[in-house]
Amino acid sequence: MLLTQLSDALERAFGADIPERIGVAVSGGGDSMALLDLLRQWGRAEVAVVSVNHGLRPEASDELALVADYAAQHDLKHDVLQWKWNGVGNLQNAARDGRRQAIAAWAKGHGLHHVALGHTQDDQAETFLMRLSRGSGVEGLTCMSEVRARDGLTWLRPLLEVTRGDLRQHLRENNIFWADDPSNEDTRFDRVKARRMFETLAPLGLTVDRLTQTADH
Repeated sequence: MLLTQLSDALERAFGADIPERIGVAVSGGGDSMALLDLLRQWGRAEVAVVSVNHGLRPEASDELALVADYAAQHDLKHDVLQWKWNGVGNLQNAARDGRRQAIAAWAKGHGLHHVALGHTQDDQAETFLMRLSRGSGVEGLTCMSEVRARDGLTWLRPLLEVTRGDLRQHLRENNIFWADDPSNEDTRFDRVKARRMFETLAPLGLTVDRLTQTADH
């Protein structure tokens, strides 16, 4: 089922013009590890793996080691990029932008034109809530798209119709290890606050599925 959903999303993105190689950004977390495994199983393009070490947590090296072990097991090329925060601005925003720019430079240096990201249906719903809280208009509330051109690349999000829970079930069934980033439980961050809100909103019918339907509308 998950492989079919991934395949359908990539067919929508590529049509008949499937590239020979696709980059995939993998942090060692459950979403990106599942994306990596599904892309490998899809098998219609060679997969190049990239990770970014933000240098913010000592556990990051162990998390990226999970990616390296998986890549080595399946004979995939894996590169680790280093990024360092200069202390200016919002940390999460800076890390996101720095990660994107580093991956874009890596992709261009390796002749890649497409990079896949492990954003899920849950991420879509969380983004919708955060943008709603900021008073975004209709365009802003559309949230993330499966395909986006930026930085001279095409960024792919083939798992936007898949839940985080389904991806972790896939990992368990395939005996694939992943790491849970402790910052995902840190309520100082808006995304974590949005994630916690689902426990309250779900009984009102505002589930992840319903919110993503609204974003699509």
